[in-house]
Amino acid sequence: MKQPLLSLVNINKYFGDFHVLKDISFDIEQGEFLTLLGPSGCGKTTLLRCIAGLESIHSGDILLNGSSIKDMAPNKRNVNTVFQNYALFPHLNVYDNIAYGPRVKKSMTEAELKERAANVLELVQMLGYEKRMPHQLSGGQRQRIAIARALINEPAILLLDEPLGALDLKLRKHMQTELAQLQKKTGTTFVYVTHDQEEALNMSDRIVVIDQGEVQQLGSPRDIYNNPVNLFVTTFIGDRNMMRVRVLETEATHSLVQFGENVVSIRNSGQHQLEVGREAVLAVHMDKMRVSCHEQPNALVGEVLSVHYSGSQIRIRVKVADRQITVVEYQKIDCECEKGDQVYVTWEDHGAILLPPEDGWAEGEV
Repeated sequence: MKQPLLSLVNINKYFGDFHVLKDISFDIEQGEFLTLLGPSGCGKTTLLRCIAGLESIHSGDILLNGSSIKDMAPNKRNVNTVFQNYALFPHLNVYDNIAYGPRVKKSMTEAELKERAANVLELVQMLGYEKRMPHQLSGGQRQRIAIARALINEPAILLLDEPLGALDLKLRKHMQTELAQLQKKTGTTFVYVTHDQEEALNMSDRIVVIDQGEVQQLGSPRDIYNNPVNLFVTTFIGDRNMMRVRVLETEATHSLVQFGENVVSIRNSGQHQLEVGREAVLAVHMDKMRVSCHEQPNALVGEVLSVHYSGSQIRIRVKVADRQITVVEYQKIDCECEKGDQVYVTWEDHGAILLPPEDGWAEGEV
């Protein structure tokens, strides 16, 4: 069996009495782009800093290629970190910023360093900028130099702590594509921290969803988007309508549920047992729903509250059983409905999922 590149084994971390990381365990494979995703304060950056050696752990272990590095100094670990604020030396030009690490470690001759610097500058499309000072670079350019400075050391793992957070939206999206392409081109393992779900879904091979210091789900972007394991992941990933329903029948793949006067068949998550006669939560992606003016099978019947056009996107709010739901359609809709019209709302089978309710959750929160 292939050994993981990095293994986190029952990691626990405290700040005083506050339990920041709670028994976190998972493996990171060689050459993958893995993202730590979660809301602010969930522990994702602390976990990244533990891997880097910038924070100690209270219990558990961190194994790199099967060997423990938990007590190793940061500069002795074969990992490099790229921070959101770039952390470039303002008094050094681009070349000297990139050369700083190898020069301190004395790991290369100047000739080797010159060749390697040219290689990483070419990778990040910054050849010709060697003599520029950091203040002469744009935010995107400084980020590329920060990445080149990390890559020149040929780390086993590159840790990236919200590296695009300071960029404007257009540049951020451009850099997402560049980073993903760079990771594939170099084959370096990336561990990336973000609170932006779209960023994580667009870039990652796998995503670790974290909340309140605990791993909620680990899987591919497709799995996490379509098959959330609990209500936190369901509400955090994607825009969904969330409705309390009553389970009438349940079978292997689908369950029959009631929502107001409507009775519809919904795909089971396959990860939870639903009880007949009990409540469940129906979660449906807004952009996987459709509105029709004519009666449809397996549909929710409702009244149009508003129709809002925003470019190619059309957002239709519909009142169903005293609950407002939102349908997002693109380009052309099936019927030109208006406020007050009766409509039938359907969805793609894989766009809806049933989950058991959890303590403290209410429809009004979503």
